[in-house]
Parts: sequence; C-alpha cells; structure tokens
Amino acid sequence: MSRTTGTTQKTESAATDAGEARVTWFPANAPRLVLAVGHGAGGGIEARDLRALAAVLPGRGVTVALVEQPWRVAGKKLAPAPRTLDTGWRGLWPVLAAPGLPVVAGGRSAGARVACRTAAELGARAVLALSFPLHPPGKPEKSRADELLGAGVPTLVVQGGRDPFGRPEEFPPGKHGLVEVPYADHGFAVPKKAPLTQDQALDTLTGAVSEWLDGLS
Repeated sequence: MSRTTGTTQKTESAATDAGEARVTWFPANAPRLVLAVGHGAGGGIEARDLRALAAVLPGRGVTVALVEQPWRVAGKKLAPAPRTLDTGWRGLWPVLAAPGLPVVAGGRSAGARVACRTAAELGARAVLALSFPLHPPGKPEKSRADELLGAGVPTLVVQGGRDPFGRPEEFPPGKHGLVEVPYADHGFAVPKKAPLTQDQALDTLTGAVSEWLDGLS
C-alpha cells in the first residue's frame, strides 16, 4: 500500500487532570471515523507505525489523531503510573469526540493498554492495539492479557513476529483479531537480512488496519 505525506490540519492542546496533553490531527476529506492513537512509554508520536497510519488512513476516509500524553508534552523521560495515563486519555476524549464521528481508541505498547482499559467506559467504537505488551520481556508469567480480553469492544492486535513483549503465538484466544508483521520487533523494525523490507512491513501493518477499519463502518 502506498504511503503519502499526510497534511496536518492542526495541533490542539487540552487540559486534563494529569496535565496538558496534545493532539495532532491528520484529517480525511470526507471522514467516517476518527482513529485516535496514543504512543508508548518509551517514545512519542514519531514512532514509525503511528506515522505510517497517519500517512495512509486519511486517504481512506479515516481522520487520524495522534495523542501525546501530558508527561511527553511536559518533556519528561519516564511515563507515569497506568492510572495517570488513563486519566490523561480520559481528559482528552471530549476533544477526540468533538468531530461527532465514531472514535476508534488506539495506541502502541503502553498506549494500547490505556485504550483497552478505558474503551468501554468512554464509548469507543473499537480498539486498535499496536505492539500490545502482553508481558514484560522474559517474564511471560506477568501477563496483561486481562486488559486485552476485557476491552469490551471489537479489538485488533497488530504484533511483530519477534516482539519480546509478546510474540503472536503467545496471545490467548479471544474475540480480538490478531495480525502478525513478520520479523518485526516491538517498534515494527525488521532486520536488514529479513526477506521483506521495512516499507513492506509497514505496508502489512497499514493494510491490515485499513481493512479492519473498513469493516467497522
């Protein structure tokens, strides 16, 4: 799937009980959905998967909102406790819902956990979980599967084939869909020696998400 550079309509700040958060909008011309995607605990909205979605989806009728949690806006290096992340996400929800369209809650890594934990209470249409951290690396006994299984709305997991936070085959059965990006790590990077390129890996990701979103509307 070809990727083009999305046009940023605006960057919008919002006060939450966890501090000031920020949303960067990539608008579709005739949107049918908003996909709101939060970042992980170790990075921001510059992540390759988030940028790829922001480049592709507006051309398919989906407005993308990349969400920066208050701790990132404040320039801090470490993410706060999960409950504080949830507070920031809840505080931003009125901004995300303001266009009057169904909102798909999404995120990568820690952001995916936030989306799962809050989807039902906020009225999200569905959840997109990118690189869901099923467990800490090397500690499969510390599973976070309950968060994923308890989302309560249609959910798609997109997972790298060699993600140390949970390989696709480690995920429990459930109502969620699961798409593997072969050879990809937690950040969806693929080795240079892999039989597919980095662009092909991202095409797999954006193609799967686009098809899934088409089925929601």
